[in-house]
Amino acid sequence: MRLYNSAVSGNCYKVRLLLAHLGLRYETVELSVVDRSDREEVLGELNPGLRVPTLVLDDGRPLAESNAILWYFGEGTEYVPDDRYERAQVLQWQFFEQYSHEPHIAVARFLMTYSGRPELWARQRERLLAGGNSALAAMERHLGGREFFVADRYSLADMSLYAYTHVAQEGDFDLAPYPAIRGWLERVAAQPGHVTIDA
Repeated sequence: MRLYNSAVSGNCYKVRLLLAHLGLRYETVELSVVDRSDREEVLGELNPGLRVPTLVLDDGRPLAESNAILWYFGEGTEYVPDDRYERAQVLQWQFFEQYSHEPHIAVARFLMTYSGRPELWARQRERLLAGGNSALAAMERHLGGREFFVADRYSLADMSLYAYTHVAQEGDFDLAPYPAIRGWLERVAAQPGHVTIDA
């Protein structure tokens, strides 16, 4: 398998995290999250969105979008519940991650730490912090009294939300007011086969 990857991308990290848990081998092709000038040349035949992660299976079929890749490999493993309702809850949190969490926390992190465009960060900082803290508050409420997001077991939902939450400080988010999230981050990092974003 070949993973078109950006080392600092949380979306790419989700995929690398699951593949590490499953002990699956793959090669990576590194692409920049800042200079996207070669995206059409490299990914044009594989992913109409020209985004990473893009994965090419051993049989040559491409697969894009981080959470879709997680489901492809997670199906039939301990990371996807058997119960129909619990499976829907995993999807619920993954949709939340892409709609309410990632557009604020990941974008803030990119603009502040990686873009090299401080003026863009300054213009959007207030809006991004407000949206990101709203998402973190929702997570905090849900995690109160729970070990993990769905059925008190580690699942794809946790992997999806962990990817950008654990580096939220790189987007100027303070996790001190979120003790349930901080405890959850520690539990995720303690899972067998866990790898860090810079591994």
